[in-house]
Amino acid sequence: MQGVVTRFGSHVVHQGVDLEVRRGEIFAVIGGSGTGKSTLLREMILLHTPNEGSVRVLGTDLAHITAAAALALRQRFGVLFQQGGLFGSLTVLENIGLPLREHRRLSDAEVDAIAMSKLLAVGLQAEVGQQLPSEISGGMLKRAALARALALEPELLFLDEPTAGLDPHSAAGLDALLLNLRAEFGLSVVMITHDLDLLWQVADRVAVLADGTVQGVDSMEALAQVDKPAVRAFFEGPRAHAAQTREKPPSKPK
Repeated sequence: MQGVVTRFGSHVVHQGVDLEVRRGEIFAVIGGSGTGKSTLLREMILLHTPNEGSVRVLGTDLAHITAAAALALRQRFGVLFQQGGLFGSLTVLENIGLPLREHRRLSDAEVDAIAMSKLLAVGLQAEVGQQLPSEISGGMLKRAALARALALEPELLFLDEPTAGLDPHSAAGLDALLLNLRAEFGLSVVMITHDLDLLWQVADRVAVLADGTVQGVDSMEALAQVDKPAVRAFFEGPRAHAAQTREKPPSKPK
């Protein structure tokens, strides 16, 4: 993203945002309420067009992208929405297989086999596949939605508040899962989050949004030394200290 400016009427949300995500990294965007984190994500996944500036995803400029090129690009990335976004009338396995039925010429048996492999990859038991989204816990729902985001073997994964609404145990389990998935599938990950534990545990670099611009981009360790109020807010208080001192989860080797 270069020089991104976003306005809603007279309200300016972004006034010159520059960001670059490196291949293979877990990149997080943080900021207070109203700083435009979710809008930024929507601009990355072709759901909103900024007023000014350029956005390139996997080498493709989104400014004048054709419908056919947009369809092809969307199949190269996966998205985990904050509420999961699963269809309530479909089983978990059917939800995971939906992108495959939409975009791949596969038999039902092949779709089910791939969907099951993704279900298992995110740490769910096979029997969960036959349940409806309303019949499983919030933590399981997030994992099921993550499995669907992985269905098309994406190169890039976008996560919108992946631990929102989860209890501490489920959220901690997601930390290790993301590290394992990155190692197993070679993913690049962009996530919007306010979860300090997740930031310290898995993020390679973090961008801090405030006042319409990026106030800093670096590792959490380096940002902890930055003397800007918008950045310092994420490193002060007992919760922030606890997140810094928590031991990182092990992950599978790359």
